[in-house]
Amino acid sequence: MNALPRLDFIWPQLLWLLLLLPLLVLLYVWLLHRRKKVTVRYANLALVREAIGRSAGWRRHLPPMLMGLALATLILASARPTALLSLPSQQETIILAMDVSGSMRANDVQPNRLVAAQEAAKAFIAALPRNVRVGVVQFAGTAAAVQLPTHSREDVVAAIDRFQLQRGTATGSGIVLSLATLFPEAGIDLSQITGQRAMPRAADAPPSPDFVPVEPGSYGSAAIIMLTDGRATTGPDPLEAARMAAERGVRVYTVGIGTKEGETISFEGWSMRVQLDEESLKSIAQITHANYFYAGTAEDLKRVYESLSTRIALERKETEISALLAALGALLMLSAAGLSIWWFGRIA
Repeated sequence: MNALPRLDFIWPQLLWLLLLLPLLVLLYVWLLHRRKKVTVRYANLALVREAIGRSAGWRRHLPPMLMGLALATLILASARPTALLSLPSQQETIILAMDVSGSMRANDVQPNRLVAAQEAAKAFIAALPRNVRVGVVQFAGTAAAVQLPTHSREDVVAAIDRFQLQRGTATGSGIVLSLATLFPEAGIDLSQITGQRAMPRAADAPPSPDFVPVEPGSYGSAAIIMLTDGRATTGPDPLEAARMAAERGVRVYTVGIGTKEGETISFEGWSMRVQLDEESLKSIAQITHANYFYAGTAEDLKRVYESLSTRIALERKETEISALLAALGALLMLSAAGLSIWWFGRIA
């Protein structure tokens, strides 16, 4: 069972007001004691019992108890409490950066790594909220944006189905081109690091201001999900590319697929040794304040993408809940007043 969310307070000094509540309880007990003393002065005790008979028992104490709870709740609300809650994500764009190097034809993940990755990616896309745009970047020796961000799931699926295996693994190029796809007006120069031209600017876009780095992981409108089965063999340094993403606040979730120990794959008259570079993938995720996932089988890969789908749809955020507590306090206060009027004809 999950523990209750821990509360923090923006104005914790106001919590000292809770010390007034025991004084109010003592005042209530004193008033009850004083009332008993007053009633013994009446000669006709039967008349007294008839007058206060309806207020006897637990009903007499319930409205004051609810009023006390209302005051306590309102004091908590005034201290501006915050809690870590799972809320609908504000992410609007996801870039799938997928490895299409020759090693993806290995069949240690059935039916092979590429097909398993394609099927898992398509299931992931189908589970995303419809308001999320999806773009696709493929990378091997170079990187290419095969589908710009779109709401059309059919176009994204068609782009994934068109993957063609190539030689080389340029993990860093995949990250950099994903960033350029997310920020087409930023003028990210791809010519020196990926062998491609910079992304074109929109015709009516104003000149890009000087770039100012932001807090890693702070850009909540987009994320990159990168899947690969090998270590980088060409292109820019993946960790430098990850730092570029971190400076823009973009999280890069990394998924490693295939054999950790490495194996030799032969096809079309040549062979290659492939080994998953988990340390680099973990570092990329850590630098960008994201997560790394390992998928050793097709089922593992499906579960990874299901987990990512949940992370994309929901995000845990520190959220102020003063309004909720204030509403609860008002409800308790109205309940106390309503019960008092219903049972005793007065608010007392």
